[in-house]
Amino acid sequence: MARIGFEAQRIFRAKKHGMDFVALELLKALSKIDKQNEYFVYINEGEDPCFESHPNFKVIVHKAPYPVWEQHWLPKRAKADKLDLLHCTSNTAPIWLDVPLMVTLHDVIYLEKNPLFAPGYTPYQRFGNMYRRWVVKTAIPQANRVLTVSQYEVGNVLKFLPQIKDRLHVLYNGVGAHFQKITDSLQLNTVRKKYHLPEKFIMFLGNTDPKKNTENTLKAYALIAKETNYSYKLLLGDLDKQFVKNILDRNNLSELFNHIHFTGYIKNSDLPAILSQAEVFLYPSLRESFGIPIIEAMACGTPVVTSSVTSMPEVAGDAALLADPTKPDDIASAALRLLSDVALRNQLIEKGLERAKLFNWENSASQLISHYRELT
Repeated sequence: MARIGFEAQRIFRAKKHGMDFVALELLKALSKIDKQNEYFVYINEGEDPCFESHPNFKVIVHKAPYPVWEQHWLPKRAKADKLDLLHCTSNTAPIWLDVPLMVTLHDVIYLEKNPLFAPGYTPYQRFGNMYRRWVVKTAIPQANRVLTVSQYEVGNVLKFLPQIKDRLHVLYNGVGAHFQKITDSLQLNTVRKKYHLPEKFIMFLGNTDPKKNTENTLKAYALIAKETNYSYKLLLGDLDKQFVKNILDRNNLSELFNHIHFTGYIKNSDLPAILSQAEVFLYPSLRESFGIPIIEAMACGTPVVTSSVTSMPEVAGDAALLADPTKPDDIASAALRLLSDVALRNQLIEKGLERAKLFNWENSASQLISHYRELT
């Protein structure tokens, strides 16, 4: 039995995002299948205590600003708990650490562009990326093992950290078991009322990060709306209205604003019911290391348009239409095919349902346990 530290610093925050859900889903899967190892789960204080202590899972909560939490408190606590291994799950790790270390390095986009000068980032994003840039260059070469989430990302990581080649492994992400086609009319109507969903809509879960390609997606939607006589609204997740309005205004698309539906932050538990009612799911990012929403949409029986670049073809396989994310007309053309070609639409829905089955959190957790065993 090994004593394993599992860093899950952000999973208690109310508005969780990609890496937070990866850590949470892995924790839930580990707690189901691993009754042998002793886990110490390190979390920063937050409004959503979504994971509790189990017989061999001890939750330890400490409130501090992220850099202080990670660089000061975490290594001290790891030493005090006499860990055999500390697994840091979200790109960064303590620079000075007295126990063996494994890190999940989801991406290295902050190494590809200097965060101080790259366009389109908020001050908060710039600070976060500068911190990651500094820590990753220092801490990752010291790690005993490094995991990343796709074969595509392996190539990116090795461009900047070639010295870790023999310690770098792929561990694919999964899709939550609650992501499935929702057919219960009460559940569908409850979510429809909660988010005031339009009758027919295309869905895009973007944010302000330039890699999410919001501007080209809005340009593509303008073409879709015109071609379909504005039959479908564009549903946007947690995107600020003014941010979107500014994009539309500078592209002379101001009239499109009234055809966009803003939901605000969508609870993860509500996403399957919304995805199940979407006509098409758009995920034309410029850069992803994996792209969990692709398989979440597939698991809900929603046809997907995603990008022909970076990790997205690896994740989507032949179960989605691929488009050039730099060409709005290419994105629009793919979406219009799914809206008009019933046979193609049904074929991709079936392929997507099968594709999503390949990405399972318990399988990922089982592989993770094997990594823990090899290092302890």
